[in-house]
Formats: sequence, C-alpha cells, structure tokens
Amino acid sequence: MFDRIRSYAQAILERDPAAPSVWDVVFSYPGFHALVLHRLAHPLWTAGWHWLARWVSHWGRFLTGIEIHPGAKIGERVFIDHGMGVVIGETAEVGDDCTIYQGVTLGGTALIKGAKRHPTLGRGVIVGANSQVLGGFVVGDGAKIGSSAVVTKPVPAGATAVGNPARIIHAETDARREEVAAKMGFSAYGVTQNDDPVSQALRGLIDGTASQEHQIALLWQAVEKLACKLDPDCVPCDAAKEERFSADKLNELVGK
Repeated sequence: MFDRIRSYAQAILERDPAAPSVWDVVFSYPGFHALVLHRLAHPLWTAGWHWLARWVSHWGRFLTGIEIHPGAKIGERVFIDHGMGVVIGETAEVGDDCTIYQGVTLGGTALIKGAKRHPTLGRGVIVGANSQVLGGFVVGDGAKIGSSAVVTKPVPAGATAVGNPARIIHAETDARREEVAAKMGFSAYGVTQNDDPVSQALRGLIDGTASQEHQIALLWQAVEKLACKLDPDCVPCDAAKEERFSADKLNELVGK
C-alpha cells in the first residue's frame, strides 16, 4: 500500500510543474489526499466492511471535494489534478499513469446492481476538465478525452474524444484528412462528425481525394520505372513528393 501511495506523490512531481517538493504534495494536494484515503477505504470494501468503507470515503469527499467510491479500482501513478468535483463510481477502473482533471465524472448509465456500470480507463489515459465518461465501456490505453466532452461509447487506444456527444479523432486518419482539406481551402475539423448527410459526404470526398492522390503517385512511379527500363538516360523524380504532375512529362514517358 505504501509503495502505491509513494507512486501517487511521484506522479504529481513528474506531471505538475507547480509541485515544488514531495512535502508540498503530501500536505497541500487534495488529489493525493483523496487517493490515500481511497487506499484505506478500498480494502475495507473488498473485505465486506461496506459501512466503514463508505464512512472513510465520505470523509475523503468532505476534505477534498473528490468522491471516489470505495469499490472503484485505482492503479499506480494516478494523478488527480486540482480535483474539485471529480466523481469516480463503484465499478470504475482507472489504469496506471492516468491523469484526471477537475469536474470529471466516471459515471454509470444503468441501474442494475452488480453490473459493470462505470467505465474502465486503460494505461496513460488523460481525462480533461469537466468531461463526463458514462457507461461500462473501455477507454483504451493512451487515449485522451477533451475538456467538457460527453463520452458514452468506447474510445480506441491512442484516439482522442472531443465534443458533446463525443466524436472520436484518430490521429493518422484525421491528420491526413486535414492535410487534404487544407488544399481544398477549409478545415476538416470544422466539419461535424455526426449524422449530418452533408458532413458525411464532405468527409467521403476528402478521404476519396486523399486515396486518389496516393494512387496517382504510385501510378506515376510505375510509369517512370517502366520508362527508365526502356531508356537508360532517364532521370526519375520522386513523384510521391510532387504536388502537381506535369502532363507533358507524362506524355513524354508514355510515348517512349
């Protein structure tokens, strides 16, 4: 237990530039105090001492403004920053190295006793201020949840969830879409990701354009390789890095 408590203090020192020393963390950080009291309440809960566990949890809420149900499972090196208004439900699971900011709710949407009603956060998840993660699903390792997001569906590992209702941003896919959209004169992130048919059509056109550009680059490279086999003096260019293709150059290659 003391090793895990020590890991909470170390996590704060590593992730909060405002933390000057371990003594400041131990005496002045409500997130640290809430986790320490949870380390006392959770064994009581699992041992069947539910009333006593809830009493310890209640004092933790009173002293810190952070409510962690004694049945929740909290990993190592978790950092609750500021923390006021954080609520973590009974069946919630918080993985190692997670960071949770103020106003976050890891809540449930079902009323069935004994069911998995609250979310599971993987390793290294960051949950932004005032966001709500509601339901018994998994937020994958390394995922990020933006401030004030309302998440009711699973979040893949490494993805980012933003908005209300939250939409999932996949880093590679959305970066490629934004790059192509920038050439078309607008931002792809300005297009809603929900059920609007116009936005779906725009996203389809952007993704299709990106795919076509890649295919054209591959075809250009294939034509150049074939032309160079026929003409040893041919000097190929890197078609994949060309923004525009010269029609005259292509006709010259094909005409050989």
